[in-house]
Amino acid sequence: MNLPNKLTMMRVVLVPVFMVFAALAKYGTVDFNATFSLVAGIIFTVASITDFLDGYIARKNHLVTDFGKFMDPLADKCLTTAAFIYMVVDGVCSPIVLAVILFREFAVAGVRMIAAETGTVIAANMWGKVKTVLQMLTIIFYYFAAALAGPTDVGVVSLVTVVLCWLCGAATLLSGCIYLWQNRQLFMQAK
Repeated sequence: MNLPNKLTMMRVVLVPVFMVFAALAKYGTVDFNATFSLVAGIIFTVASITDFLDGYIARKNHLVTDFGKFMDPLADKCLTTAAFIYMVVDGVCSPIVLAVILFREFAVAGVRMIAAETGTVIAANMWGKVKTVLQMLTIIFYYFAAALAGPTDVGVVSLVTVVLCWLCGAATLLSGCIYLWQNRQLFMQAK
């Protein structure tokens, strides 16, 4: 297993660790723990950095593999989806945004399965990368802002996070539509 794939697998391993701290933070409750929110933010940030590094190293050193093309986006989706689920629980993300994110990911996975039947591997496109970066920045903002904000800043952190989540939903919807449109020929070939 090459270094980019190891970084991808490290991101997969960090997902449950992030989830533990995100669950323990309990934002918006009297039991809120800023330290757990900060640790969740740090873990998420480290995992997000591995996303950038694995792609950069793979392209620069010609280490792009089918495993990486498949596992890298899957690791991203596991990480960001887990975060958005906790943000819905915390009341700073609409379930509609989460549904758009999940629907897009299921649709893309379906297209990739159809492509795999023909031996084609579809790498992430630019719009998917934009969507992923926006989602990651929103999540990083939320966990760090929640951890570092004072008690009177909770409303501002929540409001900014809600707006960012809706922007993520719009970017996710746009990237999903573009992805499906670009790969529409696969549906024509599917039997």
